[in-house]
Amino acid sequence: MGALVQATIGGIALVLWLLIFARLLLSWVDPTGRTPVAAFLVSMTEWLLGPVRRMLPQAGMFDFSGLLVLLVLGAVMRAFL
Repeated sequence: MGALVQATIGGIALVLWLLIFARLLLSWVDPTGRTPVAAFLVSMTEWLLGPVRRMLPQAGMFDFSGLLVLLVLGAVMRAFL
């Protein structure tokens, strides 16, 4: 695989990782998500977190979809960067 393709995939994975991490941190501070920053983060990450959330079994009030996606993206970044 070419270096440009590897760098592109790794870069996209890094940006997604940062957005999801920011969303997870913001959910502790602003759980209702009423700020413009929270709305932006939800709009940028829900396409990835939503399907994962539906596939995972219910864990009470905890949502492990973000953690799972962060782990997978971390593996992708290690493979491509």
